[in-house]
Amino acid sequence: MNTFKVDVLQVRKNPYELGYLLGKKFYKTKILKQLEFITKKEINLVEMKALYRTFSPHLLDELEGIAEGLQYSFCKTAALISGYDVPKLPAMGCTTYCTKNYYVRNYDFGPDLYDGVFTLYQNEQRNSYALAGYNLQLIGRHDGVNEKGLVAGFHFVNNEDYQVGISPWVIVRMILDTCSSVEEAILLLREIPHAACYNYSIADKLGNIAAIEATPNKMVVRYEEDYLSCVNHFQASELKEKNRSIIDGSIKREQYLSSFKNKEHLHEDMHALFKDMNSPVFFTDYDQLFGTLHTFSYSFTKDHILTTVAKGKKDLSFYFKDWLNGQNLEDTSIIGDIGSRNS
Repeated sequence: MNTFKVDVLQVRKNPYELGYLLGKKFYKTKILKQLEFITKKEINLVEMKALYRTFSPHLLDELEGIAEGLQYSFCKTAALISGYDVPKLPAMGCTTYCTKNYYVRNYDFGPDLYDGVFTLYQNEQRNSYALAGYNLQLIGRHDGVNEKGLVAGFHFVNNEDYQVGISPWVIVRMILDTCSSVEEAILLLREIPHAACYNYSIADKLGNIAAIEATPNKMVVRYEEDYLSCVNHFQASELKEKNRSIIDGSIKREQYLSSFKNKEHLHEDMHALFKDMNSPVFFTDYDQLFGTLHTFSYSFTKDHILTTVAKGKKDLSFYFKDWLNGQNLEDTSIIGDIGSRNS
């Protein structure tokens, strides 16, 4: 067994202190060397700071704390993990199914560029919403939910038309930090400069469900009434030309998920299906950057979070409201297994 461990980080401090904790945690780790290899030596700090002051100024404080914890300059830290002007990365796979009752998502990629941290964060300054989600490049989030019951996740589509902008994982973080509803998230997504072509699956406690299909130059909102499937290709007719030439796998996943339309499934049942390694939405090609690393789900009706990491036998299960009210989780990690690769 090749143990795959994700740490559970619970923080109720100001953004700088959160950043400092993250910096200390990732000090001299392997993932930092990986990020140094794929990111630029420096970025335009004036442009980055201006954007972040507009959309999420508290993230600048978090970056200051991370720089202190890493013992890096702010300039180097910003180039490394701010999520602004990041070079093109390999394709990632993500699958989401959502109804008015729950949201469930698998994240597929390789373990070498995976933070391995699930953070619950309550900002004591109250200038951002509390959230629970998986870190990506420290300040970003793969997916997660905030205290208002807004859920968001990103889905890679294409690097075509790539331009200088904000990465999708930081966009998801900004959504969770600052938005209370799908409509607020859509307004934010219309203002943010997008670096590449991505889908965003978003839903809220009010029963609103949407997939936002975004390129650096155009955005289409796909509203759904009862259920949403979101994968790794654009479905809007005006954006289909931006899809990669080979999207067979993404289409198969979307067709599989459409078979659940108009069928009643419990949150727990759909989570179990997504995390099942024999499921059509679970993958084990970790060496090819396409293995399921985590399953994240949230029940809007019960405020219940369920999450499992690669082939994990035990879920992390808790009610987010309890944590928001000060009840810390006993779990300090989530354990999985990526030993049986390409099985």
